[in-house]
Amino acid sequence: MQQAEQIMDRVREIVRDVFNDPDLPVTEETTALMVPGWDSMAQIKILMAVEEEFAVQFGSREMDQLRNVGDIVALIIRNTHK
Repeated sequence: MQQAEQIMDRVREIVRDVFNDPDLPVTEETTALMVPGWDSMAQIKILMAVEEEFAVQFGSREMDQLRNVGDIVALIIRNTHK
């Protein structure tokens, strides 16, 4: 469980970096609709930064199924434990 928290902390930092907002509230339940400016381009930037940070690569099908930040964390965990 601690690993998931560490991954969430880093994903939170990545999202805040993309939006250049160190105080942006980011939880596992956060969706794109909750964050002003989170459009498809921001999504790509977030996912590219996540892939680089965690040395993983996501397939387009996997990315299409992401609904919130918690889904991103779960996808990282799945892809780092193969």
